[in-house]
Amino acid sequence: YHPAPLSEKTPADTFVVEIRALYKLPVNYSIASGDEKGYFIIDSSTGIVRTSKNLELEDFPVNFKVRATDSSNAVIFNEVEVTVEVMDENNFAPVFPSSLLEERLPENSPATQIVQLKAQDNDTGRNGFLTYGILNGHGLKFRINETTGILYSTASFDYEEEPTEYQVVVYAEDDGIPEKKRGYCTVVIKITD
Repeated sequence: YHPAPLSEKTPADTFVVEIRALYKLPVNYSIASGDEKGYFIIDSSTGIVRTSKNLELEDFPVNFKVRATDSSNAVIFNEVEVTVEVMDENNFAPVFPSSLLEERLPENSPATQIVQLKAQDNDTGRNGFLTYGILNGHGLKFRINETTGILYSTASFDYEEEPTEYQVVVYAEDDGIPEKKRGYCTVVIKITD
């Protein structure tokens, strides 16, 4: 048996799976082995497995054996393996080390790398997989590598003819389930004479 994965936030007494033994006489169901931490309970007559307490993500997957025993003769039994997986919930939004950075860019510089931004996400798997983007690109004067977080200028700037300061809002977005979460950082870029 391999029931649908459970959320790490699954409460106690949640239905997990129903075990069915084909046998001409009534059987008693029990968890024989493998659930050392006691996450599951089974109804001895129906074979319905439920959670018994809150689930700790790092303990999963759990493989345990359910035994069906002839109710009138304990030496007659059979066992089946049950594998239960737990999905990591998207608990955390990405976080930049600083929400405000200041960078200098000499005027008349060719398109160039300005700064590499790096956010952290304390989730695992796809919930912690980050991509980067720009909320406001100032008419495409800036771009970001969505994988590396490196912020680039896309053209040269003229100190005398254009603004001497740009505020570029960068975000890091995780690939979370059920919803994606974002963290933000404002990069103030000062054009120098």
